[in-house]
Amino acid sequence: MKKNKIYIPLLLLSLAGSSCTNSLLNMTPDSSLTTTNFYKTANDMDQAVIGIYSSMQDRKPKDYILMEMPGDNLYMGTAMPGVNDLDYLTVNAENTAVADFWEKSYYGIGRANAVLENIDRPIDYAAGKKEQFTGEAKFMRALFYFDLVRLYGGVPLVTKTPSISEAKNMPRESADRIYNMIISDLKEAIDLLPAPATAIRGRASKGAATGLLGKVYIYRKDWTNAKTYLEKTIRDFNYQLEPNFATLWSLATEDNKEIILAIKYTDGSNGHSLGIDFAPIGGLAGIVGSGNQYAFPSWSLNKKYVTGDTRKASTISDYVVKATSPNDPPAWGPYVKKYATKFTGSTSGQDLPVLRLADVVLLYAEALYNTGDKGNALLQLNAIRERAFGDVSHDYTAADIASADSFLDLLLQERQLELAYENERWTDLVRTGRFMTVMTSEERDYNPATSTATKVTLSPKATMAVFPIPQRQIDQYTPGVLKQNEGY
Repeated sequence: MKKNKIYIPLLLLSLAGSSCTNSLLNMTPDSSLTTTNFYKTANDMDQAVIGIYSSMQDRKPKDYILMEMPGDNLYMGTAMPGVNDLDYLTVNAENTAVADFWEKSYYGIGRANAVLENIDRPIDYAAGKKEQFTGEAKFMRALFYFDLVRLYGGVPLVTKTPSISEAKNMPRESADRIYNMIISDLKEAIDLLPAPATAIRGRASKGAATGLLGKVYIYRKDWTNAKTYLEKTIRDFNYQLEPNFATLWSLATEDNKEIILAIKYTDGSNGHSLGIDFAPIGGLAGIVGSGNQYAFPSWSLNKKYVTGDTRKASTISDYVVKATSPNDPPAWGPYVKKYATKFTGSTSGQDLPVLRLADVVLLYAEALYNTGDKGNALLQLNAIRERAFGDVSHDYTAADIASADSFLDLLLQERQLELAYENERWTDLVRTGRFMTVMTSEERDYNPATSTATKVTLSPKATMAVFPIPQRQIDQYTPGVLKQNEGY
């Protein structure tokens, strides 16, 4: 995949000709493509749509830096540019990780816009293919914008390839307007996309668009619409919770009925290095020879897994580092296990979930509770608990969710345990307003010899509900056009 340094939305000007080969995983250099020699055939459009997914494929393995590192699931190991400030909640507008996420997201949006601008050019579509490609482009554009608006608030709304003058003078839109566009795109995508049974794995379907729209409504606190679309996702598309949580993280069973949408990777030819990012420096026998150890699981999360919770074994490995001398005690050296699958060279072919049924079920519980159906909300929470423990012995009761605060406490804990390292924790804490209290401290390293954890005191600010607009983006605009978020 070609890696460009992207200044967005200014470089959206060059994306009308971007595309890729007929492989989901291997990109053709954008410089060789133009609107004159491309977008002529249905096959060209198929390749261009695959190029949108490739943009997400490029970005997603590092999403944990913005979506997990600021929360209490993870803390920094080996230094990476920009990560220390995210870990300690001291991020600023010069942060490179914040800028990289913005730029890669707009790169994907630019590709989606190019497809939509040129969708009418080919005349050789098979039945339903034009509708499918349109739906995929709208779905992926909505997904990129959903990530942006959750992390930055209002952002420039780019729905076509702008001229140079337009790009330099494109202000931020309100978060409300961005959400309205996302909702509109997803509703159109639902009408246009194929059913999950006929969709290609790794590409959007009606089920994915329906589930994502329900999730968007949760973030809008539109509980009635959230309930409608999340319920439809559960009821209408034959998704099922896998009986064994470990099934979700095995290469042999990653295409299962719980996955609503995952970004596809190929072992040995076009994989990702997420598992290496988390693996110990000394590697993991039979999996990978060495790791980057960029981040460690926190004790704050680890201690929440109680005996019998099968999710822990697939989420965190309690790796114990042997003593270097006879008088030294062993040290706790855990690593994130969800992505510790066998590597070929420096990459893994493990798919990365975008949306799975357990996420939808927990969001559905939230929507039910907030529309007054506490009994069914409890049933949804317990469906996830029962899969985790294999029985009903750890089910919650009505007394456990007697108040809205107690329900939210349990919901957030269940989402944390179920979805750890799937890039949900930070945005869950922000959307519920809990980051200001939860993130005042974090237990990080643990000493098994003394049974104590290192507690770090943090100072979250209300302004961190959104990240700063990258300064290197502001510098590309006409002065004063792209305004910074408050507090930065």
